[in-house]
Parts: sequence; structure tokens; C-alpha cells
Amino acid sequence: MKRTMLQSLIAWKNRNKRKPILIDGARQTGKTYLLQNLFGKEFTNTLRLDFLENPEFKEVFDGSLVPHDILMNIELMTGQRFHPETDLLILDEIGECERAATSLKYFAEKTPTYFVAASGSNVGLLNTFPVGKVEQHDLRPMTYQEFLYASEESALINAFEAQVHSSVAHTKLLDKLTDYYFTGGMPEAVATWYRYKSTSILEGVEKVREIHSNLLEGYLRDFGKYSGKVDALLIESVFTSIPAQLSAVMDQSVKRFKFKNIHKRKSRYSDFENAIRWLICCRLALANFPIEGMPRTPLAAYKKKNMVKLFLFDVGLLNHMLGTGYREIKQKIHEYKGYIAENFVQQELSAIGLDPGYSWHDARAEVEFIVANDKGEIVPIEVKSGKRTRAKSLQSYMDKCAPKKTFKLTGTQGSSALAQTNVVMPLYYAMHVPQRW
Repeated sequence: MKRTMLQSLIAWKNRNKRKPILIDGARQTGKTYLLQNLFGKEFTNTLRLDFLENPEFKEVFDGSLVPHDILMNIELMTGQRFHPETDLLILDEIGECERAATSLKYFAEKTPTYFVAASGSNVGLLNTFPVGKVEQHDLRPMTYQEFLYASEESALINAFEAQVHSSVAHTKLLDKLTDYYFTGGMPEAVATWYRYKSTSILEGVEKVREIHSNLLEGYLRDFGKYSGKVDALLIESVFTSIPAQLSAVMDQSVKRFKFKNIHKRKSRYSDFENAIRWLICCRLALANFPIEGMPRTPLAAYKKKNMVKLFLFDVGLLNHMLGTGYREIKQKIHEYKGYIAENFVQQELSAIGLDPGYSWHDARAEVEFIVANDKGEIVPIEVKSGKRTRAKSLQSYMDKCAPKKTFKLTGTQGSSALAQTNVVMPLYYAMHVPQRW
């Protein structure tokens, strides 16, 4: 499994001095595999403490948080030597041990040449966190690009990276996109898909659905285990209602999340605010804030917390929760389901750091995404899942806001011309948008 974040980790390793690195992300997105199996190859040895699998490791941090003392206790408990000049220390599921999270501050201050990496799926819920003392990265489910890497089809991967616009490339890349809509980006589902696809497609479909079911059951159990002061049933109500609210719009833009009839005797944003925050902190939901009128930078200053769109963090799990089968997706029935394409684009943009998302709303016109580029300009991105590419809302935005450049992501081949004001690109090139704005 190739993960693009590996290059960032290698760059971190090659610095003369560094803060501890922290990989945040939902459960089962591949954090441990990335650190130990991929990044670990860059070191002589790795020493890994998993606080979820082995809670006794918390004792290491009961006393002094001086790095030398911590390492001495780790060696005593594990019987494994640690060489700071050549070895990688991995503190896995660090959210289970708050004192281990606090210790990152002292590793940053006292031992900036050490290689210390931490990971966690509930880091955002910690009561204390060493702000400014870690280099933090969010590991999302595998992107469409990483899904292509897993296929090991070098010609197709090269076409994607070069943004080829030929009809042959389009047919194959769109076919892979519909596969991705079904499997999503959870590493176990992706690995299983490619393991079975060449031998038994039916068995592969069944195996992936089984993995999705197990993942969802695990997340539902986590609501009760990690909800703390937040009502676990509220968290579950919001999480399970996201697919239904997305699918209710059919071929229109996704609407803001509605709170009525989600949970008994609760119908206001304030009733659900903590549950929504919990899901976002645990990377299980993606937020998109509609901006009304003339958008300005910074976009965050104009968002309204009680007006939010919620997307699921993985399109494969979204289709599973909706009961959408592989055959239905492959038969192009998905074309009228614009919310699937919109969820996909939100995932791709989040994976490259454009999180939270923002959209534009004015009267009856809606543009699915607006992004501030590095020049401070607002760039609108319209999403059309099928072959119909006429975008009345985008035209309305152009008339009212006069953007210097616009993007339209569609199910078509798009345009190969690079010097355009109004760029049309195929959906699967969503993560390439920033290269062209």
C-alpha cells in the first residue's frame, strides 16, 4: 500500500532538528501500517508502544516525563534497546494515554534530534494537548490516487498523474472511479478488492461489504466507549442520518444538515453541536459551511456554525450505509446521484488540506465548493456527476461575484486546454484542481 503522506514523513526525518510527529485520523485508516511498515523501513529499528492493545504501557509515563527517563522505562518494560540516533519510537493510539501525549512537549524541547512519532484516532478529544510542540498530519482514507497506486497499473497511474485527457484514459479512469465509489478508501477494503477482483468479482464484492459492516459496527461501539460527556445516542443519531440526508437531494446540491426528526425531543443545532463536533474531531464526518452573498476571505470568518453540510468520511461506507450495490454503481445509475460525487470531492479536497469545506448559497443558486487560493481569490467549484454539464448555479455565481477562474468537475472527459478561465475537468482529477488555479 503506497501512501502519499510517506514523503512528508521522510522530509521530517531528514531535518537536523524536529518536533515529534503526530498522525491523526479515524480508526482503520492505516496509521500504524504507515508508521511501522512503510516509514519504519527508513530506520535501523522501530520501537512501538500501543496503548490500546497493551494498556500496561501507560505505566511508563506515570512518573517523570523527562525523555531520558521515559526511554529508560520503555527499555525496562519491553526489553528492547532504543538508539535515538537511528531508531524510531512509535507511540500508537496515544489518545489512550494523556500523559504520553503531554510527554511530546518535552521530547520537542529537550530532544529535538530524536525520532518520535505518535498516532491516534481520538486525539481531538484529549483534555490536554501539546499545542505547538508537534507536527500534526491527518491521515484520511486512501484517496482515489492511492486507490490507483494499489492497482499497480503503471500506465493508468502515469495517465492520472499527467492528467491525460484521451478518451481511452477517461474510460479506464472513470471505471476505476466507480470501483472506488464502491470500495471507498479504507485500506483493508482496498486490499481485499484487488486481491479478489481478478479471480472472483462476486466474492470480492461480498468480502468488501463484510469489511464495511465490521468497520461500521466498530465505530458504533466507539461512540459509547469514547463519547465522554457527550450523549452517545446523539452521536449515533447524527452519524447514521448523514447518508439519508445526503441521498434525499438526489440530483441537486447537498443541502445543509437538518436537525428535525433526528432524535426525540431535540430539533435545534445547540442540541446536536457537541455530537457534530465529536464526529468531526474523530474524522468520521466532514463539515462544509455554506456562505451566503458575496464570499470574502478568510472564509472561516463568515461561516455560521448552525448552517453546516455534513459528509461521511468515506464514500465506500456511505454507499454501504445506503445499501447501494456494486452492480447499481457500475450500471451508471449513480449518475443522477450527485451527492455521491459531492461526497467524493469533499473527501479529495480534505485529503489535500482543504478542510473544512465551504460552499456558496444565494437564493435558489448553490455552488458545491468555494475555496480561497494562495492569492486570496475565491475559486468556485461546481460538481456535476453525469454527462449533463450545464451549471445554472455556477453561471449565477459568475454573474454576481465575477471570479477570475471557475472549475466544473463532471463525469465527462473535460477539456485539455490549460489556459482557461472556465475549467472543465473530470471528477477523478478533483485533487489536481489547486495545480490549475
